[in-house]
Amino acid sequence: MGRIVRRNAVVAIIIAVTAAVIAASPAFGLLNGISIDALTALRWRAFGQTRDPASSPVVVVAIDEETYRTPPFAGTPYVTWTREIGRVLTAVVDGGAKVVGFDIVFPTSIEQSEIPFGDETLGAKVRGFDRDFLRALALASRAGKVVLGQMQQHQEYPILPEQGQRTAVGQGANIRALNVDTDRDGIVRRMPLSFSVDGAIVPSMPVELASRALGAAPEPGPDGIVSLGGYRIPVAVPNTMTLNFEGGSEDIPTYSLADLRACAEKPNAEFFRRHFGGKIVLIGTVLDTEDRKITSKRFATAPEGARAERCALLAQPAANAFARDSISGVYVHATAVNNLIHRDALTEFGFAGGLTIAIIFAALIASAALALPPVAATLAYLGLAVMWTGAATLALTQAQALPLSEPLIAGLLALGATIAYRFAIADQDKRLLRQSFALYLAPEVIEKLMASHKPPVLGGELRNITALFSDVAGFSSFSEAMAPGELVTLMNTYLTAMTDIIEAHGGFVDKYIGDAIVAVFGAPLDDPNHAAHAVRAALACRARLEELDRHAAAFKGQKLSARIGLNSGEALVGNIGSHRRFNYTAMGDTVNLASRLEAANKHFTTTIIASEATVSLANAAFAWRELGSIRVKGRNQLVKVFEPLAAAGEESIEQKTRAAAYAQALACWRARDFAGAAQRFAAIAETDPPSALFLKYATKFAKHPPGPDWEPVTTLE
Repeated sequence: MGRIVRRNAVVAIIIAVTAAVIAASPAFGLLNGISIDALTALRWRAFGQTRDPASSPVVVVAIDEETYRTPPFAGTPYVTWTREIGRVLTAVVDGGAKVVGFDIVFPTSIEQSEIPFGDETLGAKVRGFDRDFLRALALASRAGKVVLGQMQQHQEYPILPEQGQRTAVGQGANIRALNVDTDRDGIVRRMPLSFSVDGAIVPSMPVELASRALGAAPEPGPDGIVSLGGYRIPVAVPNTMTLNFEGGSEDIPTYSLADLRACAEKPNAEFFRRHFGGKIVLIGTVLDTEDRKITSKRFATAPEGARAERCALLAQPAANAFARDSISGVYVHATAVNNLIHRDALTEFGFAGGLTIAIIFAALIASAALALPPVAATLAYLGLAVMWTGAATLALTQAQALPLSEPLIAGLLALGATIAYRFAIADQDKRLLRQSFALYLAPEVIEKLMASHKPPVLGGELRNITALFSDVAGFSSFSEAMAPGELVTLMNTYLTAMTDIIEAHGGFVDKYIGDAIVAVFGAPLDDPNHAAHAVRAALACRARLEELDRHAAAFKGQKLSARIGLNSGEALVGNIGSHRRFNYTAMGDTVNLASRLEAANKHFTTTIIASEATVSLANAAFAWRELGSIRVKGRNQLVKVFEPLAAAGEESIEQKTRAAAYAQALACWRARDFAGAAQRFAAIAETDPPSALFLKYATKFAKHPPGPDWEPVTTLE
């Protein structure tokens, strides 16, 4: 058995490691990203929005649908909006914003327009149109408070702000890339930390904005980890940070450009100081169709729009007031900046961490699948999967992205592989045993045998058992008076009832010998209480037969009486026979003596007799009376025999009184006080057959005492 346990342990480890390696392989790589998406949604469903939007370091100025519908923006191309944007930029900077980043690129200017306009081009007619915008950019850049966006490597050439804007902000020092990192499945889950521009490494837009807000430059470490203001930015994919989206309702205050333009025209400087003082401001589009990204927030989005406090214009119904799987790109950069300021970018465990957790998870499932039936093992897998998902969701609240797909896939693979292994190899022996025992063991005993992992030694072994031998009294006399069919029906009814009771108490029927039943308790399954179970079964058989005598139609009015002998001790049990035909049986003196004790009931006119060995094992559980000492055929050694009256505490007053009187009479008998014994046996002989038997002997010996070599032992032939 130890060899089997070791073999199963090795197999479980091999299955767990193999399943984990498969689950962590590139074939399932996309599922790792989906895990982050699912956990982001679960966290939002379970915990909601964890931060007050008012505490967000970042706010968004949205070029939204309202802007497109509101004069002076309505009906004009966006290249003509620069004056108004410049006015809002100035108001925001004057209001105390730490830095303003443009998440939108204006690659052209109306001043450079080549569109014919009379004898000149349109650009010549609007020369100086961008002056206010460029002045606002220049003033903000001198204070280090503006960063323009550009797109790197777009159709082989970067999309840059128009030349006048680049000049106004001092060229490259105040221009940063807006590119995001997209996974193979097209989902944005990470943000680049830096880019190579003209051979120089420069921060990405979010890193630049956070750096200026914190007053600390990003510092690459020798291990490749970038630190910002003492925060080591966690990296799973080189040069990227994993975004930690809140999910659900937007946690970033958003203001409509149209409302802020009207607010600046009032002017209302207090509004800008109250809402933009100390903030990082991102200006970008929040539109229904333009610059939308599908991110790890895709399962937990909400309608977007300018829901922050208004300044000058009445709130308008949002045109895109519905949740979708995408969000505006400006919120991706805003989330990245917030993660850097709050120091809560997601920490992923990487390949090694995911593999380790997957191995542990798969090992637990493989162990469960080896120990439990398939249905129970499947339920264990589902329960463990739910627990792990809950733990991963909770961990995400602490910015820890525990691997989800790897352990769940590894566990599922381990479950299937282990069940297949059990079916093909590990349970082969059990199936053989189940088939071998099915015809002569109760299903309950077979299941216990399988669960114990201790099958008997095939061929025979010594076991401590209790043998039960039962026979129908007077079978020959009444069977002659019954038709064969009636007799078969009667015996089937009787044997079925008795067998059910024996098996219900943990015994198994060794054989039927005509009307006799040979049963064994304590084999093939270990049962330390085999003696008590055998006695309890015997009492139940006696009670059940009394019911059958009264009510069973198959008995045809016959009153059956059974005699039962019980004995405990060592016996040889096992598959005994030839290589072509064998039976699982018990052999030895223990079984033979049980047969002799069954026959001794005829002498004492009792129903159940147990040996002293059985009584010593089951004594406290029952009320007994000693019948006397006998010597049976084939044995010289005397045997003390006992009658079980009832389970302890359940005997009647009459049984107690009779047992006490019988014990006193038996003591006189053994002391050769035959007259005293006769007197005491006579008091209960009328209702107690064993007392009537001893009364006859005691009366005889009182008149004619036996010789000095007499012993109080009855020899049965």
